[in-house]
Amino acid sequence: TMASSSVPVYLGDEILTQETRDLLSSLPSEKGWLVSQMYQYEGSWHTKAMLQGIVNCQKHFEANDSDIILATIPKSGTTWLKALLFALIHRNKFPVCGNHPLLATNPHPLVPYLEGDYCVSPDVNFFKLPSPRLMQTHLSHHSLPVSIKSSSCKIVYCCRNPKDFIGGPFWDHVLEYWYASLEYPNKVFFVTYEGLKKHTGDMVKRMAEFLGCGFTEEEEVSTIVKLCSFESLSKLEVNRQGKLPNGIETNAFFRKGEIGGWRDTLSESLADVIDRTTEEKFGGSGLNFFC
Repeated sequence: TMASSSVPVYLGDEILTQETRDLLSSLPSEKGWLVSQMYQYEGSWHTKAMLQGIVNCQKHFEANDSDIILATIPKSGTTWLKALLFALIHRNKFPVCGNHPLLATNPHPLVPYLEGDYCVSPDVNFFKLPSPRLMQTHLSHHSLPVSIKSSSCKIVYCCRNPKDFIGGPFWDHVLEYWYASLEYPNKVFFVTYEGLKKHTGDMVKRMAEFLGCGFTEEEEVSTIVKLCSFESLSKLEVNRQGKLPNGIETNAFFRKGEIGGWRDTLSESLADVIDRTTEEKFGGSGLNFFC
C-alpha cells in the first residue's frame, strides 16, 4: 500500500474516484517539480492524491462542537503547535512530569492531519479520538468543511513571515483567518510563529484560555513550554529516526526553529519584493506583525 511505501502519500498516484477524475479534467493544471502535474482547486495548488483527500474531507468530515482545529500553512510551526496544543488539552490525562506521549511519539501521529488522512483512506474514522478531538489542516478558511465553520468548534491559526518558508498561496490564506479571528474571536485564535517564539509563555496561556483549559499555576505553563520546545523535541530519538506512516522522514519536521533563517537563502532584492508585497496585501487589514 502507499502508506507503507517510501514515497509520501501525497506524492503517490492514488486511486481516484470518478468524481475526482472529472473534477481534475476541469481544473487549471501546471507541471509540478515533485510530481508530473499539479492542479489548482479553490485557489491552491495540489497533487492528485491530496486533491482526493481534500474532496473526501469536505464531503465526509463532521465536526463536533468540542473539536479543536489547528490550521497552518506548511512549514509555519505546525509541529510545534501540534505538540503545544496536545500537551495543553490533555494535561490532566498526561501530566508533563509523567511518561508523556510526546517523549515517545512524533507530534504528527498524535494530531491527525484531516485532508492528509482522507488522502490515505476515504473511510478514515476520527471518532476514536479522545474528546476534545484535536486535528490539523492546511486548508484555507474558505475550503474548510462546512461543519467546521458552522459548528462551535475552535480554530487555532498560526502563520509566519513568508520569507522563512517561501510557501504559497500565502497572503490570502493568512488574511482569511485573520478576518475570521476579528469577526469570530471566540472561534478563531490567530497567532504568529514570531509572536509565539518571543512571548511563548504568554501566548500559551492565551491559547489555553481560548480553549477553555486555562492555567492556575505559572509553573505548569513553563513545564509545558519546556516539554514542547524545539530544543527538547528535536533531540528525542523518535524525532530523529524513522518515518511516519505516510512515508515522510520524522526529522523533516525539525529544521532550525529560528526566526530570520531566510537570510541564509534569500537575496536582499527578493526579500525586499516579498516585504513590499506583504505590505501591499496586508494594507488596511490591521495586520502588521512580521520581523
